[in-house]
Formats: sequence, C-alpha cells, structure tokens
Amino acid sequence: MPFTYTRTIRFQDTDAAGVVYFANVLAMCHEAYEESLAASGINLKLFFSNQEVAIPIVHASVDFFRPMFCGDHITIYLTSKVLTREKFATAYQIVMAESDQLVAKAISRHVCIDPIGRTRKQIPAEMMQWLHQWGETED
Repeated sequence: MPFTYTRTIRFQDTDAAGVVYFANVLAMCHEAYEESLAASGINLKLFFSNQEVAIPIVHASVDFFRPMFCGDHITIYLTSKVLTREKFATAYQIVMAESDQLVAKAISRHVCIDPIGRTRKQIPAEMMQWLHQWGETED
C-alpha cells in the first residue's frame, strides 16, 4: 500500500509562467518522503544527522503530463522498493486530488553509505521496516 501525502501548490512553487517549476516537484516528493519516514516512527532530526549511515539520493527524474498551478490540490502516492542490499528506489505518482488525474511521476534512487568513509553500507533495520511498510522488498 502506498504512503499518501496531500498538499496545496503555493505561489512560491511556481515559475514566471505561473506553473510549478520543475525542480520544485522533486522538493514536493522529498516532503512526501520525509512525511512517510515520520509516519513510520523515524525521528527526522536523528535520521538526517545520523553519524552511522547516510542515505543520499544518487538519481532522480520526473516525467510531466500536465501543468500544476498555484491553488491546485495534489496527492502524492509514494512506494519504495529494495534494489540491492545497499540501494532502494522510491516512486512517486502525483495526481490532482479532486480528479485523481496523473500530472507527474518521479523516481529517486538512494544508496546507504558510511558518512565518513563514503563506502556503501547495508540498508539499516529501521529503513527496512520503512520499506516493508510503504513498498516492496525482495525477501
């Protein structure tokens, strides 16, 4: 079952043409990611300042199907999938809340690393729990 995040498009999200600036869609997806972590019981302050493991995004992409404007209400559906012992992907479906019309899809790929040595590490247990809750695993 996907994690669901709802949001209103704000003026600050738009560009000079009045539509959502492309990079801001990734920022909205990251908001959904953070909310899903919190909903799983993960302490965000500790998660993002963890000295044991860092989980940077190594790839991100967005496909757009129609513009979004200030005042639009959107829903972001988030699902994740384990790719390897150290890597996972998070997929986002962005839809108009009123009509469920798909307006964009995004994906981010994350890798777990040691923050000091920058070497890959196995996905930590709390992230595996998150992956089980909001996505799929290969177990």
